[in-house]
Amino acid sequence: MSMISVDVGGEESHSYAVGTTVGDVVLNVHGRKHGAVAALVDGVERDFSHVLEADCSVEPIDGASEAGLYILRHSCAHLLAQAVTELHPNARPTIGPPIEHGFYYDFHMDPIGDEELRAIQKRMKALVKQNLVIEREEHGNDTLREMFGGNPFKLEIMDDKIGHDVGSSAYRQGDFVDLCRGPHVPSTAHLRWFRLTSTSQAYWRADSSRESLVRIYGMCYPTKEALQERVRQLEEAAKRDHKKIGKEMELYMIDELIGRGLPVWLPNGEILKSEIERFAIETEEAYGYVRVTTPVLAKQQLFEASGHLPHYADSMYPPMEMDDGTYYLKAMNCPMHHLIYRNKKRSYRDLPMRIAEYGTVYRNELSGTLAGLLRVRMLSMNDAHIYCTLEQVAQEFADNIRMVQDYYAAFGFENYHFQLSLWDPEAPDKYIDQPENWAATENHLRQILDGLGVPYVETVGEAAFYGPKVDIQFTTLLGREESMSTIQLDFAAKERFTLTYKDETGAENGEVFVIHRAPLSTHERFVAFLTEHWAGSFPTWLSPVQVQVITISEKHKQHAARVAEALEQAGVRVRVDDSDSTIGKKIRLHRTLRPAYMVIIGDEESANGTVSIRGRNNNQRNGVVLDEFVAEIFAEITNRSTELEIVPPE
Repeated sequence: MSMISVDVGGEESHSYAVGTTVGDVVLNVHGRKHGAVAALVDGVERDFSHVLEADCSVEPIDGASEAGLYILRHSCAHLLAQAVTELHPNARPTIGPPIEHGFYYDFHMDPIGDEELRAIQKRMKALVKQNLVIEREEHGNDTLREMFGGNPFKLEIMDDKIGHDVGSSAYRQGDFVDLCRGPHVPSTAHLRWFRLTSTSQAYWRADSSRESLVRIYGMCYPTKEALQERVRQLEEAAKRDHKKIGKEMELYMIDELIGRGLPVWLPNGEILKSEIERFAIETEEAYGYVRVTTPVLAKQQLFEASGHLPHYADSMYPPMEMDDGTYYLKAMNCPMHHLIYRNKKRSYRDLPMRIAEYGTVYRNELSGTLAGLLRVRMLSMNDAHIYCTLEQVAQEFADNIRMVQDYYAAFGFENYHFQLSLWDPEAPDKYIDQPENWAATENHLRQILDGLGVPYVETVGEAAFYGPKVDIQFTTLLGREESMSTIQLDFAAKERFTLTYKDETGAENGEVFVIHRAPLSTHERFVAFLTEHWAGSFPTWLSPVQVQVITISEKHKQHAARVAEALEQAGVRVRVDDSDSTIGKKIRLHRTLRPAYMVIIGDEESANGTVSIRGRNNNQRNGVVLDEFVAEIFAEITNRSTELEIVPPE
């Protein structure tokens, strides 16, 4: 019997007969509780059923590792497709990739509701119990096309990814088979810890002109405990959902008569938005910015000059034919800021020039992608553009990174990191095709970040079409990573808009670099993050209602009015409830609006000219002198504190 040597790690090798499978080796070396779902054979991911025929190394892929989770979730997507096609024979599976925390699968089928979703999950659990073996099969092109002849989506995938002259692999479990490169778990019994979560609409190839699909989402983990923790996170997410809290606190509304993705800021939301903008204006004035206002639409030629047409055309609204030309709603403020810079001759003494605007821009987002304030079609952009020399870029980037850090501290954000977003030379159509400029500017930003000592990661394919950028990635309390802020270096605008300045010698110099920056993202996106981070219980300086005055009975109205007047004169946002409802009912009613403090007025407070203060943490101080309270809350607001300082935690 022929034998082979298998390196199993730790400078240890075992001998096995030719024909031994990967699964046999993992079981032999690591025992039944190995926790692996596949293995690396000489660095290549393989199924447990893969047969070993020569000397090699075998390294288990643990189900809890990043690679293992990918395999688990990919396998669970196949399990979902099997259950759907059994329950809905006319459904046509398209693609089913793993994603963060789970997976989804898109089907060409009639829409389904919660009852059908529960039935699909029940069928998946039954298939898990059957412990169906998941087998890899190799087929030639003709056989594959015969197998999937009734599914035009799979045939299109084969045309694009496989071609007409070669075959590929498929995976079979029971009567279900799917086109796939793998690897997968050995059997359906490895997929116990999953849950289906939701459905949505999608389009084939993300093209709204193509077939409408049903997307089914699920999550999958290697252990019961990991799944339960994710369920807990989702329950917490539901409590913090900005859409739910936004409705309770009357921050914004969306009405179908206006249109999806077009939020209307209600009075409480406008207060919150205005406080953020006021803070930004103060900060930008301190950093030497000038403010402008630009139109919401402009001629086609402007966006051709900027490169938004054609590079950004899919995100812009269709053109409007007017009697004097073709116009577009603006998707960005930068082209108009470039014209402001170019409006008159600039000297080296004018640089750096920093132009800021809270401009409204419009993005043509598909209706199926819209989500509360996180993804909208009308955005109030915290935008600015800095015009400077290459030698000034480092200082301007450093100032903006410091600005971001100061902002995040003021808003109570701690869990974030920096990402250097680079172009993808393999996808030149997405970017301005100037490889030398890309290399030089990317290296320049890398040196700036290294010099600042700021930890960062590099990501290929996330640059703007006109240059590399530094993105600030915010990690929510629920573990979700989102892009919050951005600082972008633009090497193309100087040529496209002929941006120049007179240097020290009096010569016209065309080396004007542009930094695009939005440290507070858009109002919409930022308020969504802020709401979920604080669960609506904003720091006092941001709270739409900073003090809610509540009387115990009608005889306390006079003192309540005095309290409100004193607070209003100090610039505190205060409301009074002197209705004849019970004190308990009033407190429950106003708790949904999440005021920073409730002030209770009764007999003792009215007689002594004092107040009793209850914080959102339910702690209370009684018999506080009114002037003392006014001074304390004024200081808390002025300092933009993130803590409730008047009624601190016990």
